Amino acid sequence: MIKKYFFTGLLVLVPLIITVWVLATLINTLDQSLLLLPAAWRPKEFLGQDIPGFGVVLTLVTIFVTGLIATNIFGQQLIALWEGLLSRVPVVKSIYSSVKQVSDTLFSDSGNAFRKALLVQYPRQGSWTIAFLTGTPSGDVVNHLHGEYVSVYVPTTPNPTSGFFLMMPKSDVIELDMSVDQALKYIISMGVVAPNEVPPKILTDYTD
Repeated sequence: MIKKYFFTGLLVLVPLIITVWVLATLINTLDQSLLLLPAAWRPKEFLGQDIPGFGVVLTLVTIFVTGLIATNIFGQQLIALWEGLLSRVPVVKSIYSSVKQVSDTLFSDSGNAFRKALLVQYPRQGSWTIAFLTGTPSGDVVNHLHGEYVSVYVPTTPNPTSGFFLMMPKSDVIELDMSVDQALKYIISMGVVAPNEVPPKILTDYTD
């Protein structure tokens, strides 16, 4: 009976403790953005103490204002000028262009990244796992592939931020009638949190 109570307590406290730890780490990290402000503008100077979370507000406001500026003609011209300057710096150019391509793919409304949850055989025939559609092969890679292929990302468990990029025949990929959020929960929980049972279907459209 004691063992039962102990593990029940763990089930209640562990998710809570991890959630609090992640939030505290995130807030502490974002609060470092206050260091970008002049010393006289920081909360500690006119309130006498630091305000936890003030950096989060500053970060959100900065992101919003940046997006607001970037959506008008003047802002677009500034961004074009900035990117033109960065493209002339050898090392910075390669890093910035690579990161920008990835961010545009992930966060653009018209992008295809992580729009579909898939069922694929990996790492060997007969062993199945969940993957995410990221698009189709391009460049010189297409010249060496025969037939229709799709690009997929196979995440690791329980940390889906690391994984493997694969190019697989379209016929070997099964599209799941499952949202990306459901698939991520399924992966992170190592199969414990199962999504609603629905019949899978063969991938038919990977461009929308």
